[in-house]
Amino acid sequence: MAAAVAKEGKEMGGVTDTNVETITTFIMRELKDRELAVFMNAMQLSFKFIVRAVRKAGIVNLYGLANMQNSSGDDVKKLDLLSDEIMIDALVKSGTCALLVSEEQEEPIVVPEATRGTLCCAFDPLDGSSNIDCNVSTGTIFSVFKKTSEGEPSAADILKPGTDMIAAGYCMYGSAIDLVITFMSGVHRFTLDDSIGEFVYMGPVTFPAISKTIYSCNEGNYQLWDSKIQSAVEVFKNPKEPGAKPYSARYVGSMVSDVHRTILYGGIFLYPADSKSSKGKLRLLYEGLPMASIIEQAGGVASTGLFNGKVQRILDVVPEHIHDRCPIIMGCERDTSKVLSLYK
Repeated sequence: MAAAVAKEGKEMGGVTDTNVETITTFIMRELKDRELAVFMNAMQLSFKFIVRAVRKAGIVNLYGLANMQNSSGDDVKKLDLLSDEIMIDALVKSGTCALLVSEEQEEPIVVPEATRGTLCCAFDPLDGSSNIDCNVSTGTIFSVFKKTSEGEPSAADILKPGTDMIAAGYCMYGSAIDLVITFMSGVHRFTLDDSIGEFVYMGPVTFPAISKTIYSCNEGNYQLWDSKIQSAVEVFKNPKEPGAKPYSARYVGSMVSDVHRTILYGGIFLYPADSKSSKGKLRLLYEGLPMASIIEQAGGVASTGLFNGKVQRILDVVPEHIHDRCPIIMGCERDTSKVLSLYK
């Protein structure tokens, strides 16, 4: 009887299926790392709180600006501040972290010794928050490093190249709540099942074998780009190959949303340097490095384009300070090579 009920449940979409893999069981099975498992428990608790805040924002007057600017000079939304407080509180109490870096905090946060662990985490609590008032998908991006030095934690413990990361991921708050993460061996996707309050494993994520022809960038900055980036975008819009169709333009303005689509569908996402912002706009520790790691682990390419006199891998860039920036050119090999070949 029980077997028949279970079989029927699976046929109805897994309503009664108890054989699910959660983020915690996945980490313990694959990595056997208890500190990382506890850390991700704190992270997913943060994501659930942020989801609740995002969904209720209009009802409880959380839309709009908080009348202040963050460490990067951007206007701060009320939800930015709340998301930041949620994450800091959860991670400090988890007992797994030594140092925290948030987009919303000018200085790194040193975790008190009584609740200190060995992990260093950098995060953007609510990426895409400038779009929150019009109900566009937002998300949280994070990178995780291991503290290897002796003594008190400091910024030096996290000012490292992306090749030193032990984990990176993002959680997207859209029609579904997707957590996409890499532990530097492939990319894995979990979706929040509200009925049990757990992120359930959906499987590995890779770029499609045949990528869609999509380019994603803020063309409002076109006149500020160098000639190579301008030429690349023109190639996407007006391909010269016989019978080739123009690429579709898709730009949300939320990095989480644009990168998520790029991985699942293929194509390319660009936020290059320009004459106004020589390092680009996106921050390295909690945007560029984690997304580059996910892109590469999923089978794509993540480059700075021409930056500091050379074309380089994003993961090889060492941040000079915790809010340092870098240009972004990332996506499938087919399309990134069209851009990077112009610099040769």
